[in-house]
Amino acid sequence: MAIDVTALRAHFPSLDHGLAFFDGPGGTQTPRPVAEAIAETLTGPLSNRGTISPSELNAERSVTEFRAAYADLLHMPADAVVHGRSATQLTYDFARLLARGWGAGDEVVVSRLDHDCNVRPWVQAAERAGARVRWIEIEPTTAELDLESYERVLSPRTRLVAVTAASNVLGTKPPLRRIADLAHEVGALVYVDGVHYAAHHLVDVPALGADLFVCSPYKFLGPHCGVLTGAPELLETLRPDKLLPSPDTVPERFEFGTLPYEILAGARAAVDFLAAVDPGEGSSRRERLTSSLRSLHAHELALRTRLEEGLRDLGDAAVTLHSKARDRTPTLLMTLEGRDPREAQIQLAARGILATAGQFYAYEPFTALKLEGPALRMGLAPYNTADEVDRLLEGLAAFLRTSTA
Repeated sequence: MAIDVTALRAHFPSLDHGLAFFDGPGGTQTPRPVAEAIAETLTGPLSNRGTISPSELNAERSVTEFRAAYADLLHMPADAVVHGRSATQLTYDFARLLARGWGAGDEVVVSRLDHDCNVRPWVQAAERAGARVRWIEIEPTTAELDLESYERVLSPRTRLVAVTAASNVLGTKPPLRRIADLAHEVGALVYVDGVHYAAHHLVDVPALGADLFVCSPYKFLGPHCGVLTGAPELLETLRPDKLLPSPDTVPERFEFGTLPYEILAGARAAVDFLAAVDPGEGSSRRERLTSSLRSLHAHELALRTRLEEGLRDLGDAAVTLHSKARDRTPTLLMTLEGRDPREAQIQLAARGILATAGQFYAYEPFTALKLEGPALRMGLAPYNTADEVDRLLEGLAAFLRTSTA
């Protein structure tokens, strides 16, 4: 059913300022229940994890509930959920771990579609190991991955394929299951950057075919941190350097030092908030998430259609939309003929509309599409409205008028 956007927006204090946020791909706004979960955990009582005092039990509960929530969100076992400071940090950690088994003659496949956090860690790890880096190219006219180029570089020497589930700038969603199946046929592992994808779709890691999957709660209403999950049998084989007294069990062996219990509580609260948007008749949290995210997807898709139609009305000569893939998220990247997107960002901000100009760590997509300067990115989030889309379009139209005057 259609979500009640007015009721949903009432949970976001930042929306009271009258700003229209189209910068969600860089991090969403935070609902009050997430902030309250963080504050309540911090103000305790709170100690290091244990089983005796109330403060120890509160810390233990924040960890247990965090793992259970992300097990439901990602459709994975709770003991396969790893906390990290960020998706970038987790990817570097696991690149170093996996590269221990690589050597001369081995190959690693990365994609031109990806955010640099799922490119550079693998490129650098491969270079240190003496392995060869191979590339999946982008088809410039469609902004989709060139699967023929993927099939050409895949071989029995491939050890790992790193690919995004959705581009953070173009929104392109590659056919992940097909990519994973082909990789598995030659015995390669598949590492999936799900940071942008998880902000717009219910994740099912086994169904996607990912051996390792990483996401970031702050992209879907939570606090700043990263979450990684993977096949339990794979995680058991990976042994990072660690302090001697620290736990050697999975997932604790991958988490260094004292965990940020308040951040874990906030990340758990973000999952519960999403599950409550439109829970339907679901009895389990996974079922409630399925219903809610289906409704949120429909809401965002309707807004994307409205935005795209409005951009077309501005004229192809004025606006070049680079988000062209058939299957994509509600994130649009565009350039403005003869105009600086940074000036557009400034003028939109003066109207209380936040859409960001930049490269967004998408070095490879920008290079592949021959985008030499910044581009304007507009991303839709659960709290956006049709009126805000119209404000954005009016702001862009005003900018185009003033910049041609």
